[in-house]
Amino acid sequence: MKMIFNYNNIFFSFFYDDTSGCTHRSREFAMNYVYSGEMLLDNGKEQIHVGKGECVFIPRDHHITLYKRTADGERYCGIFLMFTRHFLKEMYAKFEQYKAPVNTPKLDSGVIKLPKTAEITSLFASMTPYFDPNVKPQDDFMQLKLQEGLLALLHIDKRFAPTLFDFNEPWKIDILDFMNKNYMYEFTVEELAHYTGRSLATFKRDFKKVSDLTPEKWLIRKRLEVAYTLMKEGRRKIADVYTEVGFKNQSHFSSAFKKLYGVSPTGISA
Repeated sequence: MKMIFNYNNIFFSFFYDDTSGCTHRSREFAMNYVYSGEMLLDNGKEQIHVGKGECVFIPRDHHITLYKRTADGERYCGIFLMFTRHFLKEMYAKFEQYKAPVNTPKLDSGVIKLPKTAEITSLFASMTPYFDPNVKPQDDFMQLKLQEGLLALLHIDKRFAPTLFDFNEPWKIDILDFMNKNYMYEFTVEELAHYTGRSLATFKRDFKKVSDLTPEKWLIRKRLEVAYTLMKEGRRKIADVYTEVGFKNQSHFSSAFKKLYGVSPTGISA
């Protein structure tokens, strides 16, 4: 059993029992802090153990298997900060002093276990009250916490600046941005290629770089994820949600939802 709360791209997660590994691929850069329990990250070549009070940096578009489990009698609780491209662009314009010289090297690709700095310790200590689901933070406050997390990284290693503020791969940004903003519309793959400025062959090749799914399956999963959030957190009804996210009929929506989440949407919206 698990519970996850999303506050403006900051996720608080609770695992009430040991869980099997789940494959993780964040489309964005992230920090993952273990408040209690433990986490094991496996990239197929090495394993990284993250214990209570420790934090890791996870690159965007990075495949890794996460194992979150109890330790020392405490269930796993974690805080996940996601740095979207939009957020990083805003901060790049704001933090003039952190723009790295052109010749500054980037970080090696892969998960990085972060040192226990005073900035990271104080950041996550200030966020622990929100593990209580009855205490909901304000979005602007969470925005400040994302800024604190970003600054903590920039102070750890000068190579974080060229890594995080790298906007020179437009195929990643354009495809994901366009599909995240337009997932509810019925586009053919040819139309997706056209609207992102590519030939069909180039679109298919570039899309494989950002997802293991086909574009069609990616859109369905995105619609289901949004529907889940609307019903779970927004208490929205099925009849109102399925058309809003782009499904044409409720039957198709219900069968796809159950296939992904293992329960029917009625079990979520009830």
